[in-house]
Amino acid sequence: MSKITFLGAGSTVFAKNVLGDCMMTPALQGFELALFDIDAERLKDSENMLNNLKQSIGSTCNVKAYSDRKEALRGAKYVVNAIQVGGYDPCTITDFEIPKKYGLRQTIADTLGIGGIFRNLRTLPVMLDFAKDIQEVCPDVWFLNYTNPMAVLTNGMNTYGGVKTVGLCHSVQACMPHLFKTLEIDTEGVQTKIAGINHMAWLLEVTKDGKDLYPEIKRRAKEKQKEQHTDMVRYELMFRFGYYVTESSEHNAEYHPYFIKKNYPELIERFNIPLDEYPRRCIRQIEKWKTMREELVNNKNLEHNRSKEYASFMLEAMETNNPFKIGGNVMNTGLITNLPREACVEVPCLVDSSGVTPTYVGDLPPQLAALNRTNINTQLLTLEAAITGKKEHIYHAAMLDPHTAAELSMDDIVAMCDDLIEAHGNWLPKFV
Repeated sequence: MSKITFLGAGSTVFAKNVLGDCMMTPALQGFELALFDIDAERLKDSENMLNNLKQSIGSTCNVKAYSDRKEALRGAKYVVNAIQVGGYDPCTITDFEIPKKYGLRQTIADTLGIGGIFRNLRTLPVMLDFAKDIQEVCPDVWFLNYTNPMAVLTNGMNTYGGVKTVGLCHSVQACMPHLFKTLEIDTEGVQTKIAGINHMAWLLEVTKDGKDLYPEIKRRAKEKQKEQHTDMVRYELMFRFGYYVTESSEHNAEYHPYFIKKNYPELIERFNIPLDEYPRRCIRQIEKWKTMREELVNNKNLEHNRSKEYASFMLEAMETNNPFKIGGNVMNTGLITNLPREACVEVPCLVDSSGVTPTYVGDLPPQLAALNRTNINTQLLTLEAAITGKKEHIYHAAMLDPHTAAELSMDDIVAMCDDLIEAHGNWLPKFV
């Protein structure tokens, strides 16, 4: 029996989306859906939920929960990764509260910035442990990574884990539909080309019947920018640098040095920037789960519509050899020619029975490549810190982060990193 292993299966809602999609895919019928999570209660919840879903939609997939990670992985053909190391309490709280003492404010802190650096440092060792198990019990597996920070973790698994890994993010497929919906433009027949790095990929081309739609997009965006809305940072980046970026304004506010500045507090209101947004979301989700749990876990009539998540479509393409196009995070083997080769990039990829084949993009417009490189600098130094165990590279990563460097002195950056290392305690490996 072929096997799809889901690591972090206690993410019940996400497991429902991805594995529910698999249950609805004809080419994946009869597969074992192997669940693993370190939280036994949440794992049991997901197992119950998926068995109920299996019954209600009539799938022939076999749901099985494992308490032993290596056994969950043994013989797997595909692995989906959705772990969060350290959770909201204590690690996300630490990522926000200690920088705040230094006057450094964040919005999401799960990709770049000081929060992204420390999320990487506690997550990559766990994923490299996965890689050791994979090398032993399922070395030919395709590893589909949904865990943030996407670029560093996907890079680490490919470069140091020796596992065929592709990083998957919602932001590529959501980019153009979101933009067009807010600007009230019809999406029918629109062609796009998107490339860059995760959360900072660019809508390079957007056309309909060969006509460039950017002039109309920018005209409507200028009108919309006269009133407050939730996409103001992205519009401002588009006006200044020429292109729309894939990930949300609350994310991009902290990837650049222009928006969250203690000496210019008026920018927060002007660009409608939701400081401390991710902790608020976490608290809402924890509260919501209390009521959602009953609806999901013990519902014998659970329904599911196939989501837009890439995973099931990719596995279907690999099983049937009917090609499917994704925006995937892969190593830059000369795909984007003006970004470093050692970086992880987000580019169009073709998926079929031969696996994931990334496409050549060439040079990005120079200003976009420059913006990407500011983030890649921090990503690569974070990876260096994780692999070498040297504290100095944590400092380097933080000092090269655009937002952190714009706000703090070198002395404060080092002191803040030391405070974070101490506060994280056993969530981090030992650095020297």
